[in-house]
Amino acid sequence: MTNEELHEARTNPEFLNYLEKTKDDAIESKNISALYEVLDSLLILDLDEEKINTVYENILKISFENVEDIVNSGKKITLESDGLYYTRAFYEHAIEKWSYNDLKGAKELFFVLTNIIEDELLCNALNVHLIACSKDFDLDKFYEENVNNSTTAVDEKYGYFIVSFNFKTKEFLEENSAVLETEYENLKYLLD
Repeated sequence: MTNEELHEARTNPEFLNYLEKTKDDAIESKNISALYEVLDSLLILDLDEEKINTVYENILKISFENVEDIVNSGKKITLESDGLYYTRAFYEHAIEKWSYNDLKGAKELFFVLTNIIEDELLCNALNVHLIACSKDFDLDKFYEENVNNSTTAVDEKYGYFIVSFNFKTKEFLEENSAVLETEYENLKYLLD
């Protein structure tokens, strides 16, 4: 979008009313995809931070409730429809915790995700994240030194996640298997 188009969207009362109504309806119906549509629009347009926080809090609340139900039922999440949004919410929350140096919280979320999603590529990438947190890597430094930004996502569904690295993922996981085993042992209580 051009600056002119952004300004027009920010000041268009019909569009702003649409976003507000969509937000309210989505919160009431617990529609996570609609909430992400609103959140993404609010972020792109750089609108009211309080609204952004409210939408994000509701996304997390819905995700945590649904993921708890999924974990309790023994099922796995696929990266389709709402499952993609639950995974995205957990992932973004983990990255947020990592960015604030809450490595324990980030590790817990990455661990839970690796155990509840049914996707080998993302599970392997999440295990890389878990190892990096375990080794106290700073998020910015990890991103600068280890993330391959020159490749495009293999599939659109991976666009929300860091899955491409400057090393071979499977080799990295093998080299750090002892770290991963220790983390899995220490965090397995989260799945009980």
